[in-house]
Amino acid sequence: MPIGETLGALSELVRAGKVREIGCSNFSAAQIGEAQSVAARQRTARFVSVQNEYNLLHREPEAEVLAECERVGAVFLPFFPLASGLLTGKYRRGAVAPEGSRLARQRFAKKLADADFERVDALRGFAELRGHTLLDLAFAWLLAQPIVASVIAGAMTAEQVTANARAAGWKLGEEDMVEIDAVAGRA
Repeated sequence: MPIGETLGALSELVRAGKVREIGCSNFSAAQIGEAQSVAARQRTARFVSVQNEYNLLHREPEAEVLAECERVGAVFLPFFPLASGLLTGKYRRGAVAPEGSRLARQRFAKKLADADFERVDALRGFAELRGHTLLDLAFAWLLAQPIVASVIAGAMTAEQVTANARAAGWKLGEEDMVEIDAVAGRA
């Protein structure tokens, strides 16, 4: 479907008051730029948000997407903030994934096999030295990114919702961010 047709249809929903704003998901920097140009040219609604996978272990958006979001004035909404559970601390090197967990399921098994447990262990150590959990660090780091407006986080229990919300209270400073980059590396 051409982006112009998509934006036209979405603009009708905005004009009708059925939605306030529109966003896109899994767009590359080039697609974001093209959509912005088409919206300006056709005078349609434009994407105000972009949601792609982004976390301490998957930093691909840093290559181009985050800068393009900033250039076009769109906010970024990361999904999979906990890297399919790797950043919760429930998966350990050499241990079987807990039954019923996301990474125990067949389609996610490769992520567990390919996981960089050294980076996860280093990040856990960083967080624990500061009295926090790995989950706290995963959310706090994302929320410290200027372009990130909010984090798309799933939860299956009330305790998980509470832990996710509590994690937003940890405010990382510039020195922390530099150290986290050194510990985690850029992936």
